[in-house]
Amino acid sequence: MSDELKESYHTNKKRVFVRAIAGPCNLQDELTRLRSLPRVRKGSEIKFQNGPQSFSRHYVEPKDGITQTFHMHLEEYAPGGRTSQHGHVNEAAFYIIDGVGYEIHDGVRYDWSAGDIAIVHNNCVHQHFNADPLKPARALVLKTKPMMMFMNMLFQKQVGARPTEPAPGGVGFEPRHFEENHNHAGQEGMAHD
Repeated sequence: MSDELKESYHTNKKRVFVRAIAGPCNLQDELTRLRSLPRVRKGSEIKFQNGPQSFSRHYVEPKDGITQTFHMHLEEYAPGGRTSQHGHVNEAAFYIIDGVGYEIHDGVRYDWSAGDIAIVHNNCVHQHFNADPLKPARALVLKTKPMMMFMNMLFQKQVGARPTEPAPGGVGFEPRHFEENHNHAGQEGMAHD
């Protein structure tokens, strides 16, 4: 790039890095719409999808229109399971509910266990792994995906495919669709008050 072009680029105040946000916008209409939507979604009515190594239960996602700025879903990793290798513009926070595993972010491994939070940064190529060959793992995921979509920053790409066969320890595994004890009382290693 020539010095003249570089100078023009840095001084050009007409640059647009995010597309214009345009369209009908009426705050009262939007508040009326939002207030008409459910405030509680029953987890028992939402089943896990995908598989056979990683499963997702989407509680709130952009297509629902229930929220304007975040997406929330529960991930369940079968014993020894893994996800596809992928990347996206939005950040994500994974609260590890149970199990042990690790992430690979841009080639770097990060180990996690129940109670940890794994953060996926913008545009990071990543993959999630359950390190236990016999037990499942779960993570509650919060994303800013709807806000990114609103700003027309829609990039999401799969780098490595989702496994189509179960991991050796996950043959016959079914995600925990209908847990009755959501407080996890009585599980091995849990402290009781």
